[in-house]
Amino acid sequence: MPDLAARLRFDGRVALVTGAGRGIGRSAAIGLAQAGAEVWLVARTRSDLEQTAQEIRADGGRAHVRPCDVTDAAAVRSLIEAIPTLDVLVNNAGMNIPEPFVRVSEEHLERVLDLNVRSMFIVAQAAVRKMLEAPDRGARGGAIVNITSQMGHVGAENRTVYCMTKHAIEGLTKALAIELAPQNIRVNSVAPTFLDTPMTAPMFRNADFKDWVERRIPLGRLGRLDEVTDAVLFTASPAASLMTGASLVIDGGWTAQ
Repeated sequence: MPDLAARLRFDGRVALVTGAGRGIGRSAAIGLAQAGAEVWLVARTRSDLEQTAQEIRADGGRAHVRPCDVTDAAAVRSLIEAIPTLDVLVNNAGMNIPEPFVRVSEEHLERVLDLNVRSMFIVAQAAVRKMLEAPDRGARGGAIVNITSQMGHVGAENRTVYCMTKHAIEGLTKALAIELAPQNIRVNSVAPTFLDTPMTAPMFRNADFKDWVERRIPLGRLGRLDEVTDAVLFTASPAASLMTGASLVIDGGWTAQ
């Protein structure tokens, strides 16, 4: 029987993570590096990426800092074309502007669609082109993990645009999984619930909102970054070699109701 610990390793693999300066992206990048991957870090803010890279390197890992606005398609394509090879993409950059449906402005609609849908398509397309340059790709395989949300499986008030975009990426995930299966490139999503992070802390200072969220989660608590990172690493690893077109929902039971 194959050794599970070995199948969760990424030695000799190259990974690219978007939104790698903070939150899920930062945690996923550090986790991939700890598991042996050479990691390319992408986000808009260089200082955030440098902090992520410093932590990776201090632990003996390999990291490359590449500041880039992923909504700039030409810059994304140029960046990924310059990478020598690519095995894993964690397609993570995203945003949300919670507001009532009737108050959503065209500006907000375009901003969220541009980052949450268009940029994820462009990043995935450029990454797949790079993956397919490897002459042994069929044997070597590849993995794309799209970070979506539990809101890509359900609906919620004040999140019409966000839900729409995350449902779109769940659909993209399935379509890509079918199209890329002959090249042995697996495509899955990881869909978290609300997470307890420094970035969400201001939201949860509203006691009523925090109570509403925790009551909706059957396990009775917010998620942690390490729980999402573990799901990302599994999904991208050889341990999930028969898994494609799936969504790994890390939601404490929210969508089971």
